Amino acid sequence: MILYEDDFIVAINKPNNILVHHSSMSRNQQNQENLIQLLKRKYHKRYYPIHRLDRKTSGIILFAKKKEYVSKFQELFIQNAIQKTYYGIVRGFSPTYILIDSDVKGRDSLVYKNAVTELTTITTKEIVIPVTPYNSSRYSLVKLQPKTGRLHQLRIHLNKINHPLIGDPKYGDRFHNRMFIKEFSCDKLFLHAGLLVFNHPFTHKEILLKADFPKDWNTIFNVFNWKLSHELHRFTRNN
Repeated sequence: MILYEDDFIVAINKPNNILVHHSSMSRNQQNQENLIQLLKRKYHKRYYPIHRLDRKTSGIILFAKKKEYVSKFQELFIQNAIQKTYYGIVRGFSPTYILIDSDVKGRDSLVYKNAVTELTTITTKEIVIPVTPYNSSRYSLVKLQPKTGRLHQLRIHLNKINHPLIGDPKYGDRFHNRMFIKEFSCDKLFLHAGLLVFNHPFTHKEILLKADFPKDWNTIFNVFNWKLSHELHRFTRNN
């Protein structure tokens, strides 16, 4: 589970469907163990989250070893000094490249805030499995680089360009989600925080973190016969 560790932080490869910590927004999951609790039980230490990932999103998340270290790393996110790269599987053939600049609602659900995402399509696949209303279905593997950090930003942006993430119960396409469950036994959200690059605020070294894809991703890579680039191939080991 631990990808990287030094005197100041640990980087964790978070599985799908685990909350980082409980809050008023997670009332339906109060009985489920969150990531902070899992880490404390496994490593007998208390870690402090520096940023967040949605419960349904897998991949890299940073924790500080001491509470007083948190603000230094959070400054990197505020100043957009951390390069974040996510990967997603979406419905349809997405654009080769698009800059999505569309406001999304803040946590209070009342105020819209600026949100920007870069999308690059890596590869596509059409399969002869009917999904309402078509006789076949099309999918794209995309690289996503958010320039802002709004709640559900990537999921909302992909929905807005009509290429929702597979497995997204809120912003996705229920027909395609059901097909992935029925045909491939894959019921997770296909959104993964795969790369994180930043200059360490204490050691001043460049840190490059990589997180392997979850099992469902490798199932789809094999079914779709996606021949991945060297960059992505390093992440296809089962975890």
